[in-house]
Amino acid sequence: MQSTFMVIAVLAGSLFTFSACNQDNVPLQPGLPYQSSFQAGSDGWSAGITDFGKAQENSMEFKAAWKGLPAPLDTTRKSLMLSSMNRSDDAFMFIKKKVVGLQPNKEYKLVFTIELASQYGENSIGIGGSPGSSVFLKAGASVVEPVSVLKDDFYSLNLDKGAQNNDGKDAIRLGNIATTDDKEGYSLITRTNADKPFSVTTNDKGELWLLIGTDSGFEGLTTLYYSKVNVLFQ
Repeated sequence: MQSTFMVIAVLAGSLFTFSACNQDNVPLQPGLPYQSSFQAGSDGWSAGITDFGKAQENSMEFKAAWKGLPAPLDTTRKSLMLSSMNRSDDAFMFIKKKVVGLQPNKEYKLVFTIELASQYGENSIGIGGSPGSSVFLKAGASVVEPVSVLKDDFYSLNLDKGAQNNDGKDAIRLGNIATTDDKEGYSLITRTNADKPFSVTTNDKGELWLLIGTDSGFEGLTTLYYSKVNVLFQ
């Protein structure tokens, strides 16, 4: 089936998500890591944004697309691009995917290795915080699908991802999105939790939802490109 990509608005939560029709919920092969490199499509991942007030939903400028990496990187390599303006000083942009074929009711230790393109230096300065060192990459999993919910005119995630640089029950921090130097232009960075595996237990069908996202303390525009996601189930 030919991959398709689209950007849609989910009105009950004012989220924008992308989706593709290829490789949705493919059973995992026992003993092998799960990997998405996005060269043929989104691989069943979808995207959203949360942690902002209802009054701000039309000004977050959230976009998601399947597209080539930005120059000066190899623009023929595909990726998942997420971009938003952090009007709330707390925006959480995320991607999620349901995985099946795991052992039912089994505790797994997950090691994420995530490659993404960033242009924000470690010493960069911005409103509210650094565009690089104040935007934190998180990853986790749950048997519950991650969705944005509205309560008291504020959209928040239905899972515990932790606040900004703090870990939560359903996601932990892998580091920030800062590049190793402060020169202009995108470069690829890799983050992993190899030294701190994330524990989660599947449901009685052997299913989990994977969650990856950025918790931002920078009050400005952030545009990132996820180029590879590897998850080792131990």
